[in-house]
Amino acid sequence: MICHLRLSLQIDMTTRDFVKGLYVKDGRLINNRPDGETGIAKAANIKRAVDNDRKVNIIAEAIQLAEDKKKFKELEF
Repeated sequence: MICHLRLSLQIDMTTRDFVKGLYVKDGRLINNRPDGETGIAKAANIKRAVDNDRKVNIIAEAIQLAEDKKKFKELEF
């Protein structure tokens, strides 16, 4: 019971010092926030990822078609 109480006090201390990505460690304020990114930059990154994914899918389909064509030519009728 006493150990559990000590654990809960430690959690309360850390959550009290943690404010919007900033926390206190050894008397210093530590910035643990993610890097800021504008909406336009996010949209550009998403568009780039979608375009890249489409290219990868096209190449994968082309490889699959080439393998299927190879197998088809090996068949004897």
